[in-house]
Amino acid sequence: MHLSALLDFDVVPLDTDDAVSVLIDITAPEREADTERPPATLQIVLDRSGSMGGGRLTGAVTALVGLVDRLAPTDNFGLVSFDTQAVVEVPTGPLTDKEAVRRRIRGLVPGGGTDLSSGLLRGIQEARRAGGDRGGTLLLISDGHANHGVTDHDLLRQVTADAYGHGVTTTTLGYGLGYDEALLGAVADGGAGSALFAEDPDTAGGLIAQEAEYLLAKSAQAASLKVPPGPHVKGVSVVGEMPSSRLPDGTLMVELGDFYSGETRRLLLRVEVPGVAALGTVTVTTLDVSYVDPATMTTYTASLPITVNVVPGDEARDRSPRPEVRTEEALQRAQTAKREASEALRRGDRKSAAEILDRARGDLPRPSSAPGAASAELSAQAEELGRMSAMARTDDASRTSKSLYSSQSGYSRKRGRHQPQTPPEGPRTPPPPSGEIRGQQTGSDLYSPDARPSRGRRRRRPPEDPQQES
Repeated sequence: MHLSALLDFDVVPLDTDDAVSVLIDITAPEREADTERPPATLQIVLDRSGSMGGGRLTGAVTALVGLVDRLAPTDNFGLVSFDTQAVVEVPTGPLTDKEAVRRRIRGLVPGGGTDLSSGLLRGIQEARRAGGDRGGTLLLISDGHANHGVTDHDLLRQVTADAYGHGVTTTTLGYGLGYDEALLGAVADGGAGSALFAEDPDTAGGLIAQEAEYLLAKSAQAASLKVPPGPHVKGVSVVGEMPSSRLPDGTLMVELGDFYSGETRRLLLRVEVPGVAALGTVTVTTLDVSYVDPATMTTYTASLPITVNVVPGDEARDRSPRPEVRTEEALQRAQTAKREASEALRRGDRKSAAEILDRARGDLPRPSSAPGAASAELSAQAEELGRMSAMARTDDASRTSKSLYSSQSGYSRKRGRHQPQTPPEGPRTPPPPSGEIRGQQTGSDLYSPDARPSRGRRRRRPPEDPQQES
């Protein structure tokens, strides 16, 4: 796992409370193209309530049949459907008889109400049973509001968070314009997955196929970032919409979910630093990223110290923030604006929604001030915010709210995703990952220790090039 950090300020004033923003890039290990992948577990939980008629269920069925074709016989696949009750249509297990599974999927017909919680709970049970220690991925597909069973957002978030603790990642796909995006968003947040939105069957089919590709190219799962408390940390928080929580000892934990081969995630932390009474270099905190190799089921942890240089106050006054970090901060705050605008639209307040988006667009740096990819991303975000502001004023409010929510949900996950290249099907026993972490921190000349496996002898090797990253 490749881990690097960049600070907006790498110097802080002596004896003065201050704060620094830390831009973190996390890149998953690459799977070699000619190696076989380990078996995957994919659990589908499909809404077959009455509202799924009119082509929606037919579109989902077509996509799921294609998904079965894509999986290997050694992969575990399961299907739970739900209306007013849950039904295990395909018990989760190896796809030894694909034709029988296809027939079962094609036989689905719309039913009655929407007891989403019963389908979700039953799907989690199946995924945990079949996935075992390897865990699995659950994809929940629904087009409606839950009107039976448990409907409380926080309770359903906790259900998927508990499942994630047992290795099951949950992604949701909201179908059409009638579903509750806040509810499906809470389910995805708890399960460290994405909240997807598809208005039509073709889009839904494409998203289902895309999620399957990510699953089959997975090279790291159950990844999390932890930032422990310490004498030089007054407080730490995530900038943007990446869900986080506090452990009993005060550690900030961010659930990153699963990574496919070579995928990069970017997130931003705001660290409050209390006044330091001595000049010189100080380690503010240490970032710990843990993940499981799905091929060997070995847990690895990579650590990267974050340091600042304490200088006299007159020297600190001349410092300038790094533009890369400030650009990221503006991009992340734009995601928060999208969520707030989505909430305003659900309240029926079009004017406030448009104003929130306009302010966020105005707060973005000019694309010409940022290099390369950052310039293109700023342009894309500015264009999207402007388009969404116009939609908030005049377009269907439900469509706009869902588009905004989907755009901001899991922003740090989606932006690092290109089309993955899945390795060959079937099990394998690969060598353990090298665990190399290029942990240079701009302004500090740092190189972190190698990733360390939770079992087996720890391996180290010196850095090849201590040059700072930018």
